[in-house]
Amino acid sequence: MNAKEKKYALVTGAGQGLGKAFAYELAKRGINLIMVSLPGENLKELSREIARAWSIDTVCYETDLSVVNNVLELADRVNRAYEVFMLINNAGTGGSRKFQEASPAYINTIIQVNVTATSLLTHQLLPNLLLQPQSYILNVSSMAAFSPIGYKTVYPASKTFVHSFSRGLNAELRGTNVFVSVVNPGAMKTNPEITKRVEKQGKLGKISLLDPGKVAEKSINGLFRKDSVIMVNPFSWLALSLIPVWIKLPLMTRAVKREVCA
Repeated sequence: MNAKEKKYALVTGAGQGLGKAFAYELAKRGINLIMVSLPGENLKELSREIARAWSIDTVCYETDLSVVNNVLELADRVNRAYEVFMLINNAGTGGSRKFQEASPAYINTIIQVNVTATSLLTHQLLPNLLLQPQSYILNVSSMAAFSPIGYKTVYPASKTFVHSFSRGLNAELRGTNVFVSVVNPGAMKTNPEITKRVEKQGKLGKISLLDPGKVAEKSINGLFRKDSVIMVNPFSWLALSLIPVWIKLPLMTRAVKREVCA
């Protein structure tokens, strides 16, 4: 069976963190993978490891999705060679710092990866997805999408875009074979540095920390159930939904300020 006769799930940001957890979760379910990550994240080794462990077909591409031409080139190569029935737009970037001290490159990268790459890759792969009997798109937003946050500024705004984009596309594609969902996780224990940084935020940060493996499992389960919005941390979601912005904005800003100024 050649590649065009197999079905694949494409996962961006698959070299580490939640993207890696998604790759493992899909592999456990016997789903062939197209794994995308930045260069230098040992993606080839991970791809081979997953292929051996679960006897699936894995393909890997190392590219920087903050560059528009790289996104278009990736989509063109995938569309030419593979049938994609699932797209997981997981790649994202952010951080915490004073806005006035952020470099133009830092701001631009957040927008390009979180907003532009998510939109363009979805747009370019949609014809491929529409050819399959049943297809899925899962976009990874964040709990940050539900409130502006000082010292993060651009990141929550970009994740608000991802959430809104996903809900709108879900409505537009209703009645087709493509189902669109969005997951809004909080901070995750992706590596010791991030865990330590979030824990500096105090109790608020510690409460919100999630395990990537559990997030991936709940997300894929929700996607196959066709939940349009997937909440993996109901406590945080409820709190952010019920608390007025004039209360949660200063609370969250003070928490992140501890991280930046500690």
